[in-house]
Amino acid sequence: MAISMHSASVPIFVKMLGNLSHFLDKAAAFAEAKKVDPAVLLGSRLYPDMLPMGRQIHIACDTAKFAVARLTGLEAPKFEDTETTIAQFKERIARTVDYLKSAPADAFAGSETREVTVPRRDREPLKFEGEAYLKHYALPNFFFHVTTAYAILRHNGVELGKTDYLRGGE
Repeated sequence: MAISMHSASVPIFVKMLGNLSHFLDKAAAFAEAKKVDPAVLLGSRLYPDMLPMGRQIHIACDTAKFAVARLTGLEAPKFEDTETTIAQFKERIARTVDYLKSAPADAFAGSETREVTVPRRDREPLKFEGEAYLKHYALPNFFFHVTTAYAILRHNGVELGKTDYLRGGE
């Protein structure tokens, strides 16, 4: 049986967004136990020129929802990027997962050859065929931001390990 564009995207995005939400649960517990303002964790970055934890979550969610929208032709929900608390970020993740799960598998039919355009600020948009977009742009970008969020929390002392990153389910 061939792998479908749906199975190569939605379940992966859903699983890893669930893991990202789990990271935030552990961050909240860490902040409470260590008497650290959770906003410090959400504002942390690995290096001064990198985006902070909160933006990593925004981009991971946006990458997943826009990938599904671009591959299916469905409209992606608009999020305002105003989250400032762990609870708000967890809600954003949940709304993203809800959207991803709402995309019917048959909406991905033919998406491997569908032209996908990715707008960019102050530069020409990127153009891909759907399969190349998913495999070589959307998934790597998504994993980059989930991994960076993990690394920021780990760097700040949140007890996360490989099993947290690779855990199953949502």
